[in-house]
Amino acid sequence: MRRFTCIITSVLISLFSYAQEAQTNVSQIFHTYIYNKEYMVYLDINLYNNDIKVPGQDIFGEIPGYFGACRDSRKWLITSAKINSSNKASLDIVNDYGSEDLTAILTYDAQKNVYTLRQTGGSRLKIVVNRKWVKIPTEITLVPHERVADMW
Repeated sequence: MRRFTCIITSVLISLFSYAQEAQTNVSQIFHTYIYNKEYMVYLDINLYNNDIKVPGQDIFGEIPGYFGACRDSRKWLITSAKINSSNKASLDIVNDYGSEDLTAILTYDAQKNVYTLRQTGGSRLKIVVNRKWVKIPTEITLVPHERVADMW
């Protein structure tokens, strides 16, 4: 009887911790690394704790996140973010020189497990590819992904 009680207790603890982990993952949709394969760009964000550091640019300190490209060392920094609903956030973004800025809406679609970044005002996101500026579309889809190494 004592073994049975221990087994039941262990199973219940395991189920509770699994449910807690699943709930945490669902509620942390704006703490992620998302990637677009076509343009080879990504967003590294934590809109809850604002504790992301830009690699090689520690002077900016901890910020909500940044937009980067695998083929370009420049970054677009998220200077402020506001979570509007369970799947939508407003972002203020500036380039790492401070010369251009924009506003955007980041939306999460749970059914497709994709994020959509839609630029709503200001400058256009741009990256350099083969020494030429490439404008990123005003609406781009990103998916959760393992971190990708920068090529530069």
